[in-house]
Amino acid sequence: MGPLTDVWIDVTEESAVGAVRRAVVDRARAAGLPEPRIAEAAIVASELAANVQRHAGSGRIFVRRGIGYVEIVAIDSGPGFEPPPVEGLSTRGGLGIGLGAITRLSDWSDVHSRPDSGTVFAVRIGEPDPLDIAGLTRPMPGEDQCGDGFASRTDEGKITLMVCDGLGHGPLAASAAQAAIRAFEDAPAGPPAQLVKYIHGDVSHTRGLALAIAQAGDGTLTFAGLGNIAATVVDRGDHRGLISLPGIAGHRAAAIRQYDYPLAPGSLIVMHTDGLRQRWTFGDYPGLYTRRSLVIAGTLLRDLGVRRDDAGVLVARMPS
Repeated sequence: MGPLTDVWIDVTEESAVGAVRRAVVDRARAAGLPEPRIAEAAIVASELAANVQRHAGSGRIFVRRGIGYVEIVAIDSGPGFEPPPVEGLSTRGGLGIGLGAITRLSDWSDVHSRPDSGTVFAVRIGEPDPLDIAGLTRPMPGEDQCGDGFASRTDEGKITLMVCDGLGHGPLAASAAQAAIRAFEDAPAGPPAQLVKYIHGDVSHTRGLALAIAQAGDGTLTFAGLGNIAATVVDRGDHRGLISLPGIAGHRAAAIRQYDYPLAPGSLIVMHTDGLRQRWTFGDYPGLYTRRSLVIAGTLLRDLGVRRDDAGVLVARMPS
């Protein structure tokens, strides 16, 4: 049996609650969680799925495992709520029952919800991560594999982020994205332009992809991109777009250059493929800027994702 991959589960009826619980239990066990934590993960999964089904009517739940942890993201476009209800209090049409249990049993949990605008609830069970970096991808409807991908690494105190988008969609696009991720992880430490050049030379056997790399350190963000990857630095309400040059990694790169931008402590870096619409600001989402990166990624993917394309987004909050 192969490794358990990330999975999206549609929640439209009660039977989906069991499917979500099984997916979480299987991945929690594969992640190496002890049995008591696996049992608690099952409770969290059931509560999240039941709330989506009962109060929103439908939604999607994402489950991911890592080394020593499992993450769950529940996303819906239902009635939402404000402020979050306390455990045991269920407001008609909104989430309510079980939120206190979810919070207690998770190593961290976070939620963004607005009346009539839906809810994104994210939890992590298991090993904590000192950095608030999170991404989500989903394949185009009708496809099993996603051609969008992301990765991150830390070298000598510098945080380096990568987002890629394999040309087209389906297995060949997914293969290109996975090749880029492997090359990024294997590449010697260096600035973004050097990393883009390394990946460009390493993925020539694939159909090619759009690629962007951002590196944060010492109050500066350095960015290099080929193709249509959107990237923004957000400091409170100020959005600054980053420059990516035309090209296809693996096939055509007339110029590979990097650009420097000021980066304040606590700023957000948001990178996404063209599977998400580019016209948005945090002003459209009151309260979202202060939420965890995984909640932000889930909200943007829900609202900006283009149905006829793969979609991927990566969000990173800089240490304060």
